[in-house]
Amino acid sequence: AMDIKALTDVINRFVTDKGWYAADSIFPQTPRNIAISVAVEAAELLEHFQFSDEPKDEAELAGELADVANYLLQLAWLLEIDLEQAILD
Repeated sequence: AMDIKALTDVINRFVTDKGWYAADSIFPQTPRNIAISVAVEAAELLEHFQFSDEPKDEAELAGELADVANYLLQLAWLLEIDLEQAILD
């Protein structure tokens, strides 16, 4: 099992490997852009429950949950927020 810091490190390695932290990236990883990405992924999560109390596809739903979590962890890291402490608070 990984803690929040370890997961964040994995996410940051992935983003770095993709070149998205580079100054000339076509996908600038700014707090604003990542906050928007959280909202977009949360909306995709809601699609799984549109017109139904049960998710349309549990595997796809798990992927959307992971996307929301990934962006949330990245946003907290970019803003130097200790998300684990914020949750505990």
